[in-house]
Amino acid sequence: MELALRRSPVPGWLLLLPLLLGLSAGAVIDWPTEEGKEVWGYVTVRKDAYMFWWLYYATSSCKNFSELPLVMWLQGGPGGSSTGFGNFEEIGPLDSDLKPRKTTWLQAASLLFVDNPVGTGFSYVNGSGAYAKDLATVASDMMVLLKTFFDCHKEFQTVPFYIFSESYGGKMAAGIGLELYKAVHQGTIKCNFAGVALGDSWISPVDSVLSWGPYLYSMSLLEDKGLAEVSEVAEQVLSAVNKGLYREATELWGKAEKIIEQNTDGVNFYNILTKSTPTSTVESSLEFTQSYLGQAANVFVNMEEDFMKPVISIVDKLLKAGINVTVYNGQLDLIVDTMGQEAWLRKLKWPELPKFSQLKWKALHSDPKSLETSAFVKSHKNLAFYWILRAGHMVPSDQGDMALKMMRLVTQQE
Repeated sequence: MELALRRSPVPGWLLLLPLLLGLSAGAVIDWPTEEGKEVWGYVTVRKDAYMFWWLYYATSSCKNFSELPLVMWLQGGPGGSSTGFGNFEEIGPLDSDLKPRKTTWLQAASLLFVDNPVGTGFSYVNGSGAYAKDLATVASDMMVLLKTFFDCHKEFQTVPFYIFSESYGGKMAAGIGLELYKAVHQGTIKCNFAGVALGDSWISPVDSVLSWGPYLYSMSLLEDKGLAEVSEVAEQVLSAVNKGLYREATELWGKAEKIIEQNTDGVNFYNILTKSTPTSTVESSLEFTQSYLGQAANVFVNMEEDFMKPVISIVDKLLKAGINVTVYNGQLDLIVDTMGQEAWLRKLKWPELPKFSQLKWKALHSDPKSLETSAFVKSHKNLAFYWILRAGHMVPSDQGDMALKMMRLVTQQE
């Protein structure tokens, strides 16, 4: 998945990219740090564990890359490739047909794509024992990569550094963000950490599952009997999570998806207004990940015990530490629907939450000349929430202009 990631048209040339780039195990290929240049390579994060990263320097016509932020993008899954999907399908300079993307984030930031956890995309392991099995390992691996990156690329140590994410990538971003905050304050990593952005994020899986039925019912995609069936299995997921039976909860999550597909004539979990393929969500996710270097399915299996664990407490710690936290969600997403996001947000123990909740949201327009509302936003101190309209799970793919505007707002460029 991207949380059961959809079947994706990953082009064949992308599978040959390591050969095209001349990459081999442990290879690092570098160019001078000029605008429009790229850098990529591997970092050994643990014994037998190698993580691939790909950096694009910002290409703004008005500013030098050193005057713009650095954004690291983390894909979902766990097992979705940032350098593949996030790069070519969402925010990178080229789309999957190698045509320039008009809404690339590269015009407002340098972009760092990282294939994580190890085993995802071009990242790899030598031996099954090297896969990450929990968020703690995912975060510690990323600390090794980021320390290496900022030590080698000192030109980025002072520019604002943001972690943007999608789906399960948001859960990883929360854990990574907290560990990075500690590392910066301890002086082990030199960077100007400016905040995290959690997009359609798997922060509290059970809150998503519990909201699936009511959301679909409100959109006329479930009737009474179907709602009852979905609600029943959702309660089973809740019971398993409350008992700490997280592997069982993951299995029940898959069961809930199948019940929804049966009752909705195969609703697309990533955008309820578009039709999904007949292949089930879980099956299509595995076919996608296996087609992309053949390792990502193993990433998901190894993280299965961790998959349904909530990380609301980590978001609370981020807020308490004063770290800027942005939550954004696509209106038409089901798998991480907005109702579920709002539900876990209400569970935060952050002292400023009541003031945040009392605020009225503000309408946003991606085109200042248009009367069409593109999003709503609510912001207080170091927490912001963006409701992105007419977007599904992959916000930049569905609403590229609004996603770019949001990124500019989050990084204080607008």
